[in-house]
Amino acid sequence: MSVNQTLAGSDLAIFRKATDVIRLDQVTAPASDRGFVVGISSVAGHRRRIFHHHHATIHDFAENTIYIRDLSEVYKADLSTPFDFLMFEISQASLIRFADETELAGVTALSAETASKDIVLANLARALIPALERPEEANALFVDQMTTAIGTYLVQRYGGRPQAARGRTGTLSRVHEDLAKGLLLENLEGNVSISEVAEACNLSRGYFIRAFRETTGMTPYQWLLSERINRAQTLLRASNAPLAEVAIACGFADQSHFTRVFSTLVGATPGNWRRNS
Repeated sequence: MSVNQTLAGSDLAIFRKATDVIRLDQVTAPASDRGFVVGISSVAGHRRRIFHHHHATIHDFAENTIYIRDLSEVYKADLSTPFDFLMFEISQASLIRFADETELAGVTALSAETASKDIVLANLARALIPALERPEEANALFVDQMTTAIGTYLVQRYGGRPQAARGRTGTLSRVHEDLAKGLLLENLEGNVSISEVAEACNLSRGYFIRAFRETTGMTPYQWLLSERINRAQTLLRASNAPLAEVAIACGFADQSHFTRVFSTLVGATPGNWRRNS
């Protein structure tokens, strides 16, 4: 493998596997009780021959095409071309939990797909590439938020049941809003899960995310990131502390991580912003 990356989410295991080698390689996997695996092709041009009980089928994967495979079934395939896949493994227990939170109780499986195009899922998956590439900087709150969005989408799109009608999501009460923001601020590094904050508010994870966004105009991760940048600007303006100290005080892994995020959101490096503020 030229790329073999792994990241653990609270309900999904996340992988990226890629190779640029052009040779015939056969993959076999025994049946297991691990649930389902979902793959998203990041590039075009991959071809695989999948063996079934009495026949074989050939599939060409374009960019943004996906597959969904039930891991309880034996799998055998010939891979004859380079590939780059983002992959998610989801247990049946996690699938049922996502279904309950999405008001689609009763979904216990995902429909099989092979080389089907899904732009929405591809874009959700790509948002996790930076976390896979730099797991030491991966923000647990962001990863949890994204895997929740992906799990919810999979249930709604491939769970085999029509999406439940839902009216306008309510906002958080002032008590719940203050509690949620307090918990997030106590964990500036983002090392708190959506589930933990939602549970503290006695709300389901899916409802909490929707209600938080309805209340603040931002997702929990976006809100916390904004607070971290605001705190950094205050420290930069009011003190001569080294940038590395400001980075740690605001929950960033190190100065380079801080500089990347600050520059993206503010449009200037922390050093330049301090000199011009």
